[in-house]
Amino acid sequence: MSPHTRGVLIDVGGVLVREYLPGVAAAWGRRLGLPAAAFMAALYEGNDSGVLIGRVSENAWWETVRGRLRAGPEVIAELRGDLASRESWDEELVACLRGLRRRGVPTAVVSNTWPGLRERMSAGGLLDVADHLVLSCEAGCAKPDRRIYEIALRLIAVEPAQALFIDDTPGNVVAARALGMAGHVHTGTAETLARIEEFTA
Repeated sequence: MSPHTRGVLIDVGGVLVREYLPGVAAAWGRRLGLPAAAFMAALYEGNDSGVLIGRVSENAWWETVRGRLRAGPEVIAELRGDLASRESWDEELVACLRGLRRRGVPTAVVSNTWPGLRERMSAGGLLDVADHLVLSCEAGCAKPDRRIYEIALRLIAVEPAQALFIDDTPGNVVAARALGMAGHVHTGTAETLARIEEFTA
């Protein structure tokens, strides 16, 4: 690792991709006659962690969700399509990361995600947003596990003290700081852009 180069590690959901799950939960909860919290629990509680680290296939997990929601396959197919269609990338942050790459600043996406993200990024022409994609479903570990941060740091060849980690989940930022990285909790695009510029200037 280079002791001098500064690098940026950044999350996807809630950062590069704007938060959209509350809207999904409200709309689908009304449709299925469930409170929004119960709908979210059906999607993510329990062994969702197995999907995040690649031990359970996405299709197998959706069968679990289908049983919880007592919904037919056609309803689940519509739900999956709706979730994908609502994924909206923050154009300013995407442009910032591409600019960092042009400047030679090493970058990595570090995301706790189900297996479909890489395919969706490819379809959207977004694979060039960072030098490396470190996805929990491929890495076999998920934030705040220190191993996923260490994988990303090795890939971008940057020492922890020279890395900025950005996430919307405070606990994930705390874990990054414990490894010696600078951390930034994302609460808005303008603040995150300013922190990246400050760190990499």
